[in-house]
Amino acid sequence: MKKLFVITSRFPYPLDKGDKLRAYHQIKELAKSTEVHLVSLSNNSINESHLAELKKFCASVTIHKLNKVGLIWSLFKSIFNKKPFQVALFYNKSIHNKITKQIKGLKPDHIYCQLIRCAEYVKDEYDIRKTIDFMDVLSKGIERRITSSSFYLKKLLKLEAERLKVYEHIMFEYFDNHSIISSQDQELIYHTKREDIVIIPNGIDSDFFTPSINSKKKYTLLFNGNMQYQPNVKSAQYIVEHILPLVLAKYPKANLLISGTSPTKEVLTLASESVTISGWLDDIRDAYNSAHIFIAPMQIGTGLQNKLLEAMAMEVPCVTSKLANNALNATPNKEILIGNSKEEYAQLIINLIENKSMSNELGKAGQDYVCQNFNWASSVRKLKITMNL
Repeated sequence: MKKLFVITSRFPYPLDKGDKLRAYHQIKELAKSTEVHLVSLSNNSINESHLAELKKFCASVTIHKLNKVGLIWSLFKSIFNKKPFQVALFYNKSIHNKITKQIKGLKPDHIYCQLIRCAEYVKDEYDIRKTIDFMDVLSKGIERRITSSSFYLKKLLKLEAERLKVYEHIMFEYFDNHSIISSQDQELIYHTKREDIVIIPNGIDSDFFTPSINSKKKYTLLFNGNMQYQPNVKSAQYIVEHILPLVLAKYPKANLLISGTSPTKEVLTLASESVTISGWLDDIRDAYNSAHIFIAPMQIGTGLQNKLLEAMAMEVPCVTSKLANNALNATPNKEILIGNSKEEYAQLIINLIENKSMSNELGKAGQDYVCQNFNWASSVRKLKITMNL
């Protein structure tokens, strides 16, 4: 059995962020035929039960805790060495030395690096074939945040976007293979050989994400996600401040649930008689089962939205933006509904409220689409071929 060395910028459990979810399911599938050795960076101590979850699949699990003082020093140095702040935040020289020593002792057949945040740790391992998973395009994600940010942040974000664009290009050359989550993201990588990047989409655990026939629909609308991630924060604000008032004008008893880990102060202030902020839920299926309609008007961000895969698998009719559907590629008006303005979003929601048959048909078609096209087993099989494992 071949040895695979996997490095991630965050420990991939619990599944409260997109990169963690992707890493967890990929590791779970890869471990069925490969000896996986996981190395993760972390700002915090890892719960023993969370650690045990990955030990089910991995031959070894190593956590390197990032030192806050070291991070500040790395950030300071990045001002002069022109590395992206995203990279500096996850880099520590002492950890680098430990990882190098571990790789030499382990002698893996392949190195799999998730995100460019970790690239510095393994890029110089020239004797071992390496794959980098860009996942999505960090540079574009930062760039899309510039126009909606405060005056003070605009210059900083512009600088970071430019640095990331250059860094993504440079790191391309250090790795033998490259993967990314969607064709939309592939096109945004600044490199002449970007067509060589293999598209490895996320999957959905359709055995887990199944609708409950006994669930009670308490909420008209649902939005779910990591609620400290700025694209999600902005979407939640847009729903509450622009879309929901138009729906309430027609249906005063309509309400919204915003669920997901770590809601920021900006999100918490959105709570009202019509808006519930739940925070982290032990079982996210409870949120999907409790809502009539899933709304995700994503305006910024990149990658494939796991929240849409999950909602659609749960047979919840979904309304989203063209940007979010570019990666999903569902058929508008058949498997998903697309809005382009607050008025359009509100009208689509009202149409679903008023037409139960249309709502049911959309939910069922969406479920069929994601279950047929987004499967972890087939996705990871393609990844294994890419890595020649």
